[in-house]
Amino acid sequence: MSDFTEALEARDLAALRRIPKAERHIHAVGGGDRAFLRERTGVDIAPVEGVLSSLAEMDARSAEMLGPIFAGAAGRALAVEATFVQARRDGVTRIEFGVDAWDITHHGGSADSLWAALQAAHRAGAPDIDWIPQLGISRHCPAWAIERWMAPILELGVFETFDLSGVEDAQPIEVFVPIYRRAKAAGLKLKAHVGEYGTADDVWRAVELLELDEVQHGIAASASTPVMRALAGAGVRLNICPTSNLKLGRVESLAAHPIRALFDAGVRVSVNTDDPLIFGCTLSEEFLALCEAGVMTAAELDAIRLEAFN
Repeated sequence: MSDFTEALEARDLAALRRIPKAERHIHAVGGGDRAFLRERTGVDIAPVEGVLSSLAEMDARSAEMLGPIFAGAAGRALAVEATFVQARRDGVTRIEFGVDAWDITHHGGSADSLWAALQAAHRAGAPDIDWIPQLGISRHCPAWAIERWMAPILELGVFETFDLSGVEDAQPIEVFVPIYRRAKAAGLKLKAHVGEYGTADDVWRAVELLELDEVQHGIAASASTPVMRALAGAGVRLNICPTSNLKLGRVESLAAHPIRALFDAGVRVSVNTDDPLIFGCTLSEEFLALCEAGVMTAAELDAIRLEAFN
C-alpha cells in the first residue's frame, strides 16, 4: 500500500498534502491561495456556495470578486504567483498553466515582458515546482486578434502546452483549426475545453479537428460508448475537475460523477481543480472527496495520481 493510498483510506488530509501530485487543469485567475491573497490584498475571497446556474454566472461572479484584484499586468502577475503558492501548499510538484494570449496587451505587445513577469511569479511563488508553461486562448476573441497576440509569444519558444477555454458554443470549433495548426507546428501539446457542456460527439469532433492530445473536462463523452472507445484507443486524456462539475450543475452529485464510467471504459483521466479559489477545493481535497463519495477506491485514485505525471 502506498503512502497516498494509506492517507486516503485514513481520510488524512494533512498527509495527502505532503504527497506529490500533478495539476493539469487549473486557471491562474481562479487558482490562487485564499490566505495568501488575503495577506497581500486585504481582501478575503470566499468560495461560491451551492450550485451555480451557468458558466456565465461563474464568470460574472469571478469578474466581481477577482476583477479588481487581478487587473492589469501587476494583477495578472499576482494571480499567477498566488496559483503557485496554492499549489505548493497543497503538495503539487508539477503544474500546467499560464496565461491567455491576450495578456500580451498588458505588456505593450512585448512577449519578452510577459514571459519575464511569469518567470518572476514562478520564482516568488514556488520555484521548486516543475512548471509547464501553458498558452491559452478564448473562444470569445476573434481569430485575427488571437493570431496577432500569439505570434510573438510562440516565437519565444518557451510555452509547452496550448489550451482553448470559454463558453463552448461562442464560436464554431472550425474557427480555431488554423490557430491549432500553428500551435502544433510550434511543438506545443494541444488541449481544449470541451464536453463540460455539449455532447459526446462535440468532444470527439474537437479531438479530430484540433488534433488534441488532451481534453479539459470532456465528461460529456461518458454518454457515448463509441466516443469513450475512440478516446481510449487514441490515448487522449481527459483532465477532469469534479468539484467544478458539481458546483456548475454538470453532475447531480460526486457519487454520480462520470469519471467512474470513463475510467472503466479505459479512458485516461486525471483529477484536477479548475478554480480552487472559486470552488474552495484543493487537489488533495478533490481526491479525498472522490474517495469519500465512493466513486473510486483509494488504489484507483493513486493510480490516477501517478499517471497524471506522464
